[in-house]
Amino acid sequence: MSLFGLGSRNQKTFRPKKNATPRTKGAQLQKHIDSTLGNGNLREVIRLPPGEDSNEWLAVNTVDFFNQVNILYGTLTEFCTETNCPVMNAGPVYSYKWADGVTIKEPIKVSAPKYVELLMDWIEVQLDDESTFPQRLGVPFPPNFKEVVKTIFKRMFRVYAHIYHSHFEKILSLKEEAHLNTCFKHFILFTREFKLIDKRQLEPLHELVESILRQYNTSMDEWEWEWE
Repeated sequence: MSLFGLGSRNQKTFRPKKNATPRTKGAQLQKHIDSTLGNGNLREVIRLPPGEDSNEWLAVNTVDFFNQVNILYGTLTEFCTETNCPVMNAGPVYSYKWADGVTIKEPIKVSAPKYVELLMDWIEVQLDDESTFPQRLGVPFPPNFKEVVKTIFKRMFRVYAHIYHSHFEKILSLKEEAHLNTCFKHFILFTREFKLIDKRQLEPLHELVESILRQYNTSMDEWEWEWE
């Protein structure tokens, strides 16, 4: 999607995924997202279009949210450094270690910029793997597709949590708070709609998430479902 008025200070960090080609179903869904975003109604933006496949919808939105968080974090790379952020955290209580289950099987402690770099590389690998995110019409999604998407969203949330806890003052000085808040609201509402993150994972931003949900006449207390 277009993110007007917000450029990246580090083009090496901001690596947007290319949009779906015109031959794919994703391209049609992307046009739907772009058109509905213009009316400002996030409920309409996140809703599965009638008659569409939910996995296709999850796939094209996962790319969109990946691009969003890449742009947002890209504005902070000169401030989020090994020195300033030696640990990937969300305030003094919550910290995150990295593991991808392949090259790094045991979680390791890394700095915030290193964590985000490893995360973005890992997400790109998932998005580029056509056995997980098929690009051609008629190719089915794998049985574990939603589980992969859940992991991607859980980890992208950690980037938002780090930004809010460690860099919000800088966001304010850059006058990017409105854009950040809109992106995060979109992220939370989509996550809520498709049950992508266990509410316990949202604790680092509990009050902010609650304030978003109250705008839509719901709350964290209603964020209940079975997790596998």
